[in-house]
Amino acid sequence: MKKRTIALLSGGISSEREVSISSGDQVYEALDHNKYDIIRYDPKTDLPQLVSDAPKIDAALIILHGPFGEDGTVQGLLDLLDIPYQGSGVLGSALAMNKLASKYLYEKAGLLVPPYVVIGQKETLDADACVQQLGLPLVVKPVGSGSSVGISIVKSKDLLKEAVDKAFEQDSMVLIEMYIDGIELTGGVIGNDQLEALPIIEIVPDKSFEFFDYEAKYTAGATNEICPARINDMMTQKAQKIAKTAHRALFCKGYSRTDIILKDQDMFVLETNTIPGMTATSLLPLAAGKAGIPFSQLLDRLIELSVEGHKVNR
Repeated sequence: MKKRTIALLSGGISSEREVSISSGDQVYEALDHNKYDIIRYDPKTDLPQLVSDAPKIDAALIILHGPFGEDGTVQGLLDLLDIPYQGSGVLGSALAMNKLASKYLYEKAGLLVPPYVVIGQKETLDADACVQQLGLPLVVKPVGSGSSVGISIVKSKDLLKEAVDKAFEQDSMVLIEMYIDGIELTGGVIGNDQLEALPIIEIVPDKSFEFFDYEAKYTAGATNEICPARINDMMTQKAQKIAKTAHRALFCKGYSRTDIILKDQDMFVLETNTIPGMTATSLLPLAAGKAGIPFSQLLDRLIELSVEGHKVNR
């Protein structure tokens, strides 16, 4: 059987560059080198070489996070080069990366989201109005960033402006959300037309972390990830249905992972990740492993889905 030539993209120029490089290293090791010839590219420096090599590449694995990797930009380049790639295309990637666009589509699909207000960089923050409308604590986040970069939990009105300014360092639009105190869940799905919902994971950050922030995500031992989640079958099925609905609402493809907060019997959708963390211990590979799909086989499946989806779109 002829080996496939796989372009492995990691690094990039976002604030999540180091995480992307580390993930790329682990994906490279996990890929079956008897099946694939793997060429690594860092979009920060190697895009001309990728363009030059395009005719010999059978598929790409995009292991990039944040702007200029997860937001549809690299996906558009690969479309122009006629290279299949795992996951969502330009539309789904851009929509999922934009938390405000995502909220609009979640709501249209009948999903619950935390109540929120939006503020632009040129607008004047009315802290009193925000607190009156949403209460305290508040969650402040940039509209377009990943891995919880730029997010703050605000417990006092006096600290709101500082948190908003911090979020503006990442994006020109900021979301201010009602804080939902509940159980953090995440649900992965895999597939193109037919979606398979993976086991739901419960996320329990160490008590030293206020929420599942960047440090909690990437510090070994900082978070307890329980799979399957400690919720009953009815709630599990509801969370899996929500993950599928969110995936379809944002026009995602291939795979995704949707973050959810369970409070009482209500499930609030936070965001959908179109390129979830892809190390052997990341959340989606963890759930896939519980479903009987080892990390190496998960990568095989994503490559097959990329080629299959590419053929359909041609």
